[in-house]
Amino acid sequence: MTALLVPALVAGGVIWVLRTEGSPEETADQYLAAWSAQNYAAMRALVADPPADFESRHRRFLTDLKVTQAAFHRPTPTGVFADPGADDDDGVSFQAKLTGRRDWDYGGRLQLVERGGAWKVAWTPATIHPLLKKDLSLRAVTQQGDPVRVLAADGTEVNDPSAPGSVQQLVEGMKQTFPDRFEAPGRTRIGLYRGDQLLKTVVPADGTRPIQTTIDLKVHRAGASALKGVDKPVSLVALRASTGEILAALNAPGGFNRALMGKYPPGSTFKVVTASALVAGGVEPGRQVTCPAEKNIGGFPFHNAGFEDFGTLSFRDAFAHSCNTTFGEMSVAQLNDGRLAEVARSFGFDTPITPGVPAVRAEFPDPKDDTDLASASIGQGRVLASPLNMASVAAAIASGAWIPPRLVTGEHFPGQQPDNPRPLEEGVVKALRKLMPAVVTDGTAHGVSFPAGTAGKTGTAEYGSGKEPPAHSWFIGYKGDLAFSVIVEGGGAGSAVAAPIAARFLHALA
Repeated sequence: MTALLVPALVAGGVIWVLRTEGSPEETADQYLAAWSAQNYAAMRALVADPPADFESRHRRFLTDLKVTQAAFHRPTPTGVFADPGADDDDGVSFQAKLTGRRDWDYGGRLQLVERGGAWKVAWTPATIHPLLKKDLSLRAVTQQGDPVRVLAADGTEVNDPSAPGSVQQLVEGMKQTFPDRFEAPGRTRIGLYRGDQLLKTVVPADGTRPIQTTIDLKVHRAGASALKGVDKPVSLVALRASTGEILAALNAPGGFNRALMGKYPPGSTFKVVTASALVAGGVEPGRQVTCPAEKNIGGFPFHNAGFEDFGTLSFRDAFAHSCNTTFGEMSVAQLNDGRLAEVARSFGFDTPITPGVPAVRAEFPDPKDDTDLASASIGQGRVLASPLNMASVAAAIASGAWIPPRLVTGEHFPGQQPDNPRPLEEGVVKALRKLMPAVVTDGTAHGVSFPAGTAGKTGTAEYGSGKEPPAHSWFIGYKGDLAFSVIVEGGGAGSAVAAPIAARFLHALA
């Protein structure tokens, strides 16, 4: 800045008057911009009488507060008549935003004086912060904090030894997603000090925010009750269909979290997806189809469970009786253009699952030939899914859209997927809401005592080799806004093993 000499008329002649160039606000803006950039040389040039330790004071201020980034600016004017230059007494207000161990915003004020024809900052320690004087400092002090709390939906703390084993498994999974939150994080406060003496707390210690989950302990207890007495590895997952919230995820015995991490052929539970693809292609539930005991498809013999021959029947009844030959033949005839893979993806297959704990994605590799497609249509071959994946398939029919399942709420974490629902075709939803109840009332699960209003699908997923290979027992379904899946490893027929567990679960909830 330079001073200007301007003429002034007075009686008897002209005199020259020294005028200060610029304004206090312009100098303040330059000073605050230099401060934000930590350009202390530029700041010093704008100060009337800078002390010898000017730069070290500013550096120590940021160091003591453990600041990683700082921004200083004049407040943004608001309102129709707001005047950004309305500060009085040659003072200009500013706002500071500090980011670091403890984020902090505060307000300050720059006093400006005319010096040598320019506006300069009249610097004192209070210029940095209003509380500061020559012998005072502001410091951020971190104290050891308590470990993060993990809460069920109702606020009950669940990360303690008294929590059920399957819930503890979920908490262990959260430690992989939020490692920093589980390391007994420190709590940081900002205080005003004289030497080592704390004079006052300026900003209190930040609390450790708990991790909120969607776990419903009532649903969990009902699931645990239903799994009692099962002598093979078993898992049960329950979701709120309308939101994708995971209400319960149980494994017995513990150890491996097969409910979220297990990959299994889904067997005939996948016929929910295949039926959706066929219905979307024009197949009506009442359409007449054939269900022979055995059918050669692509050079490979497919057969129904127990080699049952149902002859000619409706598509609804073929679904209810889980006709492998019907679904294999119809898929090759009508879904040989990639349509089945497309519909499978609308149900979350091949989509990363990020509920807040580790979870596998369901897999539907593109079929290589007719035999591969027929096998995929009945949930065999290379199709793989977890109990969580298949519970979300049932939830999609119940709600009308596939919604990514979630366990942890109010958090952002690496790899998190958007919660955007994938609406299913209206005709598909309408048809499947007729097909799935028929499984319980007239089909493979009709001998199981389910509560009224239950819809579902049994599955018997073969694995291994041999004339009668072992099979996993599946049942997926929904009742109202509750969707669920059950798998028993090596359990055999879904109607005989998994379906009764699902019925016990629903009765325990009721």
